Amino acid sequence: MVLALKCGIDSEIAWALSRLCRISANEQFLLRALPGLIEGLFEWPLWYARGAALDVAAQAALFSLPKDIERYRQHALESVFVLRNASLNPQNAGELSARRATQELILLALHRLKPDNDANVEFLLDVIDILQAIASTSILPPPNSPLFANPVPPLLELAGSSSNRSLIISSLTTLHLLFSNPPNVGHMTPDSPALSAAIRYLPLLSDKPLLDASLNFLYTQLSYTPMTKAFLQSKELTVTLRMLVLFMLNEEEEETVVVEIASPVYTAPATVEGDKDHVLTQKEFDKLLPMPEPDRCYEWMRTMFEVNPDRELTQVEFYNMYKDTFIPYQSQYYCIPASEVIKNVTTVFSTAQAMVLAGPPQKFVVRGVDRKKDVRAIDRFKCRWNQGQCENSAFNSTGELYEHVLEEHINPHAELKMTCSWANCSHGPIQTTHMRGHVLTHLPAMQQPARDPQVDDLITLPAEHFPHPVPDPTTRPVPPPRHAAITYTQPAKDPTHTALTALLCIRILFRASFASSAAAPRVDEEHFGFPGIIEDVEEKEGDEDMGGITDSEREGERRGRKAFVSVRHLLEGVRLRDDTLQGWIAEMVDAGLSGTT
Repeated sequence: MVLALKCGIDSEIAWALSRLCRISANEQFLLRALPGLIEGLFEWPLWYARGAALDVAAQAALFSLPKDIERYRQHALESVFVLRNASLNPQNAGELSARRATQELILLALHRLKPDNDANVEFLLDVIDILQAIASTSILPPPNSPLFANPVPPLLELAGSSSNRSLIISSLTTLHLLFSNPPNVGHMTPDSPALSAAIRYLPLLSDKPLLDASLNFLYTQLSYTPMTKAFLQSKELTVTLRMLVLFMLNEEEEETVVVEIASPVYTAPATVEGDKDHVLTQKEFDKLLPMPEPDRCYEWMRTMFEVNPDRELTQVEFYNMYKDTFIPYQSQYYCIPASEVIKNVTTVFSTAQAMVLAGPPQKFVVRGVDRKKDVRAIDRFKCRWNQGQCENSAFNSTGELYEHVLEEHINPHAELKMTCSWANCSHGPIQTTHMRGHVLTHLPAMQQPARDPQVDDLITLPAEHFPHPVPDPTTRPVPPPRHAAITYTQPAKDPTHTALTALLCIRILFRASFASSAAAPRVDEEHFGFPGIIEDVEEKEGDEDMGGITDSEREGERRGRKAFVSVRHLLEGVRLRDDTLQGWIAEMVDAGLSGTT
């Protein structure tokens, strides 16, 4: 590939670059493993940056490019792309940083290429990525060096005035990496267009990559003390501080925590009872026992079961009921086997069906039938005439009870008017003919009333062994509340790295704003290099001469404290899971509460 790259034949060069574009992204790709590769890769990018880019742009403005020029430009783009991919490997980045050609390519591209067409934008992005890879070890020339020897001015211009999002992110990130190197901090300026751009993009909360690059650059700028002091006097201070706090609030994710504080709750089932399964009466049994099979089985099913499409019984349960009823008498009366019993179900109930439900385990059921239900008539359908002294036993339905009341208590009455004697009814005398309608108001409905779905199936007892049920529920002591809990919200997770960067920017501004205040934070080992609450110091320390602070710096601190007072209500809403970081927030809120403006 190296030979093909240097042979001068377009087809061979294209083949070599195509191969290199595919393999250069591999982390095991090392430039030094192929002697001569670096020189071959720099040939076309340098040709393009030294002046060919301007010629190509001039020709492409009116006409399409000649095929040979188009191929050369493609060689340049592919070569710089290979260099960019290779620079992501730290070993390759160190190899490139030692090359003079790397510096020349970066300076030529940044100063001469204008991002006015797609080819130049692509070329610039790759060159800036190469600069990012070596930025942490790069030492810039002095600020007063010749313009074309310094990559910072064109990067500042791209970050501040470009409309290309990718170029803005790359430029801000590269500047952040360059300025993070202490020897390069002299290139920072308080009126930097990149700083204005970083502040301008802070409201774009949904664009995480752009916001991350802006915050990183802002943090790097504020980490240099002279820039922090200058920023306190900027008209953008309050807006920036507000946007940083709003971003932290936007990044918060909270969870609800419920802490039960109630004493143990004791419950009992509600007193509502459902209807019971029908049990074969002695009269019904005496009728069924002497019947021949299968008629006895048919009649037994009609007596014990009813059609219900939504219910099912297991075949074992079904046959066991038959067996328990008739097998004890099989010496006198023949009993059919289980298979015949199950088969007879569909004969008696045409909609029922014996089936096997897939498992595991398999389940053999009879679907479409259910046990007949006996309405619990005790007390419910009992006659309460003569103030509840009627001696008749309970009836099986409302109709039977009504017929009894008519025949036994109302019809025998010969007078025109009569008084209702149902339980404790207080109605005055009415005509006998009207009593037939009045008594219906006392009779229970045939069906049980529907239960309110909002009513719990359990009732709460006042104590663990409190008797239940009681004759008069109104005398039962008031039970404790079923649920008593404290509900609050807390941060669901630690803040993101972007939110932490925003917090550090706020913290730096806070430290600078309150530097000469009596509650000034200071750097110590317990605060990881960031200001904490100052401890009690000797009184003479509080009277330290502040004459070293200029009037402009004092004005900047005043403006900073005023800005923190204005965002105090927003800071109160910031909640962090880490106690140390939350302590920073509490300290800034307290300072904003009592800070002087």
